[in-house]
Amino acid sequence: MTLPYPHIPPELIRIGPVAVRWYGLMYVLGFIVGGRLARRRIREGTLPLDEAGLDNFITALFVGMLLGARLVYVTVYDRSLLDSPLSAIAVWRGGLSFHGAALGMTAACLWAARHYRIPALTLTDTLGLCATPGLALGRIGNFINAELWGRPTDLPWAMVFPTDAAQLPRHPSQLYEMLGEGVLLGLLCWGVERKARRDGWWRPGVGSVCFLVGYGVIRFLIEFTRQPDAQLGFLPGGWTMGQLLCAIMIAAGLVMAWFVARSPARSTPLVAPTPAT
Repeated sequence: MTLPYPHIPPELIRIGPVAVRWYGLMYVLGFIVGGRLARRRIREGTLPLDEAGLDNFITALFVGMLLGARLVYVTVYDRSLLDSPLSAIAVWRGGLSFHGAALGMTAACLWAARHYRIPALTLTDTLGLCATPGLALGRIGNFINAELWGRPTDLPWAMVFPTDAAQLPRHPSQLYEMLGEGVLLGLLCWGVERKARRDGWWRPGVGSVCFLVGYGVIRFLIEFTRQPDAQLGFLPGGWTMGQLLCAIMIAAGLVMAWFVARSPARSTPLVAPTPAT
């Protein structure tokens, strides 16, 4: 017994050679929702940027996301793409790495921190808190594309994906990730920050630690249901590349937690900055 795959056309609309795809639209919606959440943090005094500064920050995040996601994909997941310069940069053909996107967006946070003279952890906290809706939307895009499906299973909610040559009932792991990386992680990160501020132990970096460790653990566990990339397969020990990168992510989060815990708590709002000249 399986659930029927809904067969949503990947293209929302096409006008001549130009097509609007659900996957790309989900990324745009993720940035819009994340931007609205960031503006709310500006009003609360927890993000020391003005509107123009936020727009620049979001633009830097978008560029960093694309560059980092593609760079890590072609160097870690599919090195054959390096044989052709055009294939290496052909983002529109698919092939993006979340962990690469996280690195690229972290680089954007470091740039903005230097430019606006504000703590880098304040920006990475905002990134971690505001990115979870985009993660959920991105996984919905993967589901509509019928890509990144799960391992074979006989569970009653298994699905047969049209892109699967074997046509086996599989875990809808994209939906697991949507719920885990998007909804559950979002509730966890926002809940931890609210409690930390209410109880007086908040300091810059709390949100970043929560995101790194929370995402790493959730994704590591969900990877047990996800089919590894065909060109990589399983790593020694039965791990997937996603699990290896998540283990590194968890370790980095725990190291950061040690440093954050040693910093003084802060309860006062931050002051809007002046850009560096």
